[in-house]
Amino acid sequence: MTDLQRMKQLVEVLNDYAYRYYVLDNPIVSDYDYDVLYDELLELEKKTGKVLPSSPTLRVGGEILQGFKKVVHEEKLYSLNKCNNYEELEKFLDDTKKVVPDAKFTVEYKFDGLRIVAKYKNGLLVQASTRGNGSVGEDVTEQVKTIRSVPLSIDFKGDLTVAGEGVITLDNLEKYNRSADEKLKNTRNAVAGAIRNLDPKETAKRNLDVVFYDLIKIDGDDLKTQEDVQNFLKKNKFLTGKLFEVCESAKDIEKIIEKVDKIKSTLQISIDGIVIKLDSLKKRDELGFTSKFPKWAIAYKFAPVEATSILRTVEWGVGRTGKITPTAVIDPVELAGATISRATLNNYDDILRKKVKIGSLVFVRRSNEVIPEILGLAQEGDNAKEIVPPTVCPSCHEPLQKNGVNIFCTNPNCREKVVAKLVYFVSKDCMNIEGLRDKIVGQLYDKGVVKSIPDLYKLTAQDLEGLEGFKDKKISNILSSIEKSKSCDLAPFIDALSIDGVGQKTSKDLAKKYKNLKALMSATYEDLITQKDIGGVTAQNIVDFFKNKDNIETIETLQKLGVKIKEIETKEVDPNNFFYQKKIVLTGSLENFTRSNATKIIEEFGGEVASSVSKNTDCVIFGAEAGSKLDKALALNIKTIDEKEFTQILSDLRK
Repeated sequence: MTDLQRMKQLVEVLNDYAYRYYVLDNPIVSDYDYDVLYDELLELEKKTGKVLPSSPTLRVGGEILQGFKKVVHEEKLYSLNKCNNYEELEKFLDDTKKVVPDAKFTVEYKFDGLRIVAKYKNGLLVQASTRGNGSVGEDVTEQVKTIRSVPLSIDFKGDLTVAGEGVITLDNLEKYNRSADEKLKNTRNAVAGAIRNLDPKETAKRNLDVVFYDLIKIDGDDLKTQEDVQNFLKKNKFLTGKLFEVCESAKDIEKIIEKVDKIKSTLQISIDGIVIKLDSLKKRDELGFTSKFPKWAIAYKFAPVEATSILRTVEWGVGRTGKITPTAVIDPVELAGATISRATLNNYDDILRKKVKIGSLVFVRRSNEVIPEILGLAQEGDNAKEIVPPTVCPSCHEPLQKNGVNIFCTNPNCREKVVAKLVYFVSKDCMNIEGLRDKIVGQLYDKGVVKSIPDLYKLTAQDLEGLEGFKDKKISNILSSIEKSKSCDLAPFIDALSIDGVGQKTSKDLAKKYKNLKALMSATYEDLITQKDIGGVTAQNIVDFFKNKDNIETIETLQKLGVKIKEIETKEVDPNNFFYQKKIVLTGSLENFTRSNATKIIEEFGGEVASSVSKNTDCVIFGAEAGSKLDKALALNIKTIDEKEFTQILSDLRK
């Protein structure tokens, strides 16, 4: 076999491996085996001085370009008309059926990326361009060649022009940001910035994909429907969207929209809606176009999760650990079904990194029920002002101390800090003292009755009398709840202590590891750092917390006041039981179990209870009035069981 023959063989094999890995998501060889063949191809290319047009070595990117050449599109690339309610969608469907009575429609994801047009001749990729203004785009051939899911060669040998969307998976965005000097704000910016970068090597670093969905021009093939187009694209090894359905009725389309709306946050690729197209290509010609849109397609847009707004001011708040956190006050915007006027900025270093200023236009994002966040600067503005961090605590006005990327109030008597710590201590996931919530705790603090955590266990009926809305029954219930909380499990007690960096999950991990409070208090940094998900900063925080004489005194006083922290008994867990190493979500109202009791039982059998449904959830246990979590589980085909089946499983396990 000659060197050239071997090169052709290697290119064919490596491209097939890449197709299975990047398009089918079904690798058939290890990375090592791929690299051995890839290195052999590199050596042969050096030896012969030749690089085949579809060689995977072209994916790394070549020399930096001097500028983008203009590309005049063969056919105008239209944008899509949009709707955001079923009434408008149904009008589009009805209008289409007036012209095409037996119309069928295809339903696909609307990707939130950058439109790309790719041209092939004799089976080889010869040009790639951006949409631009629809008539003229930019030549990004070298950039697109670095995208591994874009085939450099295809089986079809006629002239072909296809269109798709440049995208980046959330995993690849997160991976890039971990090592990037300047973090990328969102997937759309990540893609646009990569493809419109004059250095193709920079494009390659972001591991983009192009999802193809449209056929602009084809010679020598008789495709009649969008379904034919989809099958043609797949046959020629293009990456296509995971959603493709053919529907006849509005009802069927709306069912898909509702399903996707519930699961969109679990997808790896950002979408902002659903595209509905007339299936018949011939009938599309009859319908034609407006000056802006095709009359045969429409995009149903979901409620936006990202928008821009003016940052008006920054407020600084004090948390339970004394951490000073900035909150941006912005002009109200509608995001994910809610009106947003405040968003987190995390810390001052985050403000500097994102380059946001007072009076600047900023990107704001809200996903599901997550706290809205400022992603970064959209436009600075002429009169923008620097955000200045506080030098004294906004609550007690004592000097602040910087520790890493955060600043802290170290005053142990700071009102806002103490009240936040008390509120967290009595919360449902910690000591669960019912009736004592934010406003009441603040009133007790201001009254001088509760100044520290142990003071909660010294409360009397007389202390609670006179508070607004407090009558005998309510006072009795609170005192009873305080008494009940004296017998508590180790994990929620650890959480209630407000150790910086130690939340609910870490508290559970620490409880499982150390079994009792005394062992945890004696834990060394070296031992803690070996625990999964505990980094050096958190490990040091734990050690420092239990060395602090005030914290030790608080714990000892609580124990003297009758608080008993249960030790965890070591039990052998059968790895074959239903819950072992499974992620479980509880939703709805269970008749015979409290949420905390059900959680405890599942954890005793080696399971993990999560608060939200994702693609990693193994099972959802539901009770009466289960809502969106159950809907999402059904949409994702996740196993669901009701309380009756849950009870039966427990009964079988305990036999």
